Amino acid sequence: MLEKLKIYIGYDSREEIAWQVCRHSLLRHTSSDIEIYPLKQKTLRELGLYNRPADNASTEFSLTRFLTPYLAAHDGWTIFCDCDFLYTTDVNKVLSYADRSKAVYVVKHDYVPKNAVKMDAQTQTTYPRKNWSSFILFNNAHPHVKALTPEVINSESPAFLHRFNWIPEDELIGELPLTWNFLAGEYPMPEKTPEVIHYTNGGPWFSNWQGVDYADFWIAEKKLYDNSLRKKQVS
Repeated sequence: MLEKLKIYIGYDSREEIAWQVCRHSLLRHTSSDIEIYPLKQKTLRELGLYNRPADNASTEFSLTRFLTPYLAAHDGWTIFCDCDFLYTTDVNKVLSYADRSKAVYVVKHDYVPKNAVKMDAQTQTTYPRKNWSSFILFNNAHPHVKALTPEVINSESPAFLHRFNWIPEDELIGELPLTWNFLAGEYPMPEKTPEVIHYTNGGPWFSNWQGVDYADFWIAEKKLYDNSLRKKQVS
């Protein structure tokens, strides 16, 4: 019996609605049962899995994302994504690219951010392999992924983790099509809607990002989410 696909979404207390809408879009499009969890730093600290000092990272899940395969605790495939994602298709389709010879799969972005600030006036930073870690398909059975323990995540540098230096051979990092982590506002809008829209600079839940590309998609999804809450209240 195949393991259910587990998906961990980065949770930031300033972006509660982003996590909720991301989760809603995943569930609305899926063709099979999936398990979705918010990756909350506060909870991970309480469990003793994350003990790094507080830092000035732009999100609360900047480094906790690398705990995803450890938390999943199985040898199947597991996904991490930032909370500012919107899915327009069945997430299970990404598994068609998965090859067990790879440790992870990511979209290999190669770009310079267009904006100096993002989200709620956070400073935009540029570094090698930027945004590769915002969507990671982990092969939990791979030895390099199994070696990604809480001890490593609590001791290694952010650069070591985000640049995938824990995978010594670049060929073990599989590549996904751009449309599985499409950076809204950083690339020209394609004719076909991307499978996964990433509001990396900020989405419509921030007052200063109402006009971002694909804002209407996120707003429509939020309305569906709001309607689902009303139905639950009535029933």
